[in-house]
Amino acid sequence: MSWFPAPGIARRVRLGWVDLLVFAAVLLMLLAVLRLGGRMALPLHDVGTISLSPAALPLYAGESLLRIFIAFLASLVFAVVYGYLAAKSPWAGRVLVPLLDILQSVPVLGFLSATLAFFAGLFPGSSLGLEIAAVFAIFTAQAWNMTFAFYHTLVTLPADLEEASHVYRLGRWSRLWYLELPSSAITLVMNSMMSFGGSWFFLAASETVTFSGRRVMLPGIGSYMALAEQRGDTPAMLAAVAVMIVLIVLVDQLFWRPIVAWSQRFKLEQTPAAEGPTSFVLTLLRRSALVEGLWRLLHPAWETLWRWFSRPPARRPAGAQSSVVWRVLFGLLGVLVLALALRTGWRLLSGIAPHEIVHVGWLGILTWLRVMAAVLLGAIWTVPVGVAIGLSPRVSRWAQPLAQIAASFPANMLFPIVVAWLLRVRAGLDIGAIPLMMLGTQWYILFNVIAGSLAIPQDLKEAGRIFGLKGLLRWRELVLPAIFPSLVTGGVTAAGGAWNASIVAEVASWQHHTLVAQGLGAYITLATARGDGSQVLLGIAVMSLFVIAMNRLVWRPLYRLAETRYHLD
Repeated sequence: MSWFPAPGIARRVRLGWVDLLVFAAVLLMLLAVLRLGGRMALPLHDVGTISLSPAALPLYAGESLLRIFIAFLASLVFAVVYGYLAAKSPWAGRVLVPLLDILQSVPVLGFLSATLAFFAGLFPGSSLGLEIAAVFAIFTAQAWNMTFAFYHTLVTLPADLEEASHVYRLGRWSRLWYLELPSSAITLVMNSMMSFGGSWFFLAASETVTFSGRRVMLPGIGSYMALAEQRGDTPAMLAAVAVMIVLIVLVDQLFWRPIVAWSQRFKLEQTPAAEGPTSFVLTLLRRSALVEGLWRLLHPAWETLWRWFSRPPARRPAGAQSSVVWRVLFGLLGVLVLALALRTGWRLLSGIAPHEIVHVGWLGILTWLRVMAAVLLGAIWTVPVGVAIGLSPRVSRWAQPLAQIAASFPANMLFPIVVAWLLRVRAGLDIGAIPLMMLGTQWYILFNVIAGSLAIPQDLKEAGRIFGLKGLLRWRELVLPAIFPSLVTGGVTAAGGAWNASIVAEVASWQHHTLVAQGLGAYITLATARGDGSQVLLGIAVMSLFVIAMNRLVWRPLYRLAETRYHLD
């Protein structure tokens, strides 16, 4: 199925009410972007006053949404570039994949505190630097999950499609456009939805920053909710939650639903499904003569540009030295970065006693056990629910928006409820931290399972019906093998999110009570509160070692199993 007719088909373009609707929607969107974008470069002294009036919520919601979309576009470009390098270069992948796992596990607030002064210094006296820092913090909440998704699809491409690309002598650009991006479309779309939804969780932290000794609140729904919570204004908090839910539903129906329906054209199957995801927005765009006319106008320029990019590369003589030069440059850069990191770490860690390092290692084991428990418990319910949503278009129509709302709802707003219950039953946070971690990490597994289920070819479903696969036999022989690569990606990203969430899950408060669990997350949180940089660095270093060990011992073998056995050929 194609978006538009072939450009060579001549047909009189007649404008109708659909075209007027599309034109009005595009015009309103452009005006809104210009209006909201102009407010991102206000003088710094004009920023910081947030009104709790419900009438201000639509403007604040629009500004937050613009930040999320800017971060999403940057995350999409990063995911494609980084994932491509990690998958296509074996020597680069040995560094980039573990580094990506570590970056995913570093708390978002760590990125914000490290980059705030840098970006603010680039634009003195303007709020643009703080806006860029906020967008960057949201970017760090989105990019890693999307990058893992794209990397996973590249390393599990069907062998017959790889052979066909070599037979037709496709260059790198042609392979990327005609094979690799289409093959990753469904998985990348679903993980983009998850990353986009998870951004709402970090709005309050990214829009409320401390700069030059004063607290600055960027206008947005996150800072609105933070101020309402600080003042105990329950009606304002409920109004913000209601506006956020409305915004999530609108974005789902007007943006994500059309993309999900469109992405189904890239399924690797010969027999199309009788029923699939639909979208009224996508239907309107396909019926719009205005969009079709614009495509006919731009198509020749696009074809010329693409032919220039996809020209076959000139043959290089054997033993060309360009790849060696790049390896040497990257190697020198890596040695330089490693030397600077070791020098800084030695200065900060030289005063720490050996027994402290042993103690932090034990705390890391405790947090690792909670991380694995959160991932496994989350998988118990997300796998069957995700398969049900992915395999049934009828269930998907109402369950997918609900999943998007649940994944986007700020989990930290539920923390006081869980802590109050733990206090009531006189339970500690050593076990209670696990459900707190699950509140923010289980959605990674759910959306990856949905993506894996959506990508199951109709041919395999029909073959399963012909052979009478039902019940547990169907799950063992068809469903689980088909979704296994996506399930591994969901497990990797969920584990990284759980390490990240341990910072807030192992130290939780309600009213005048504070519960603290024994773990690495609590160690880093308490050290940060004391301003002890050495202990913070030690905690992050130990967390990074655990993440690298998990990558080597658990996730990499599972990825290798997905690449060699459980992928479509």
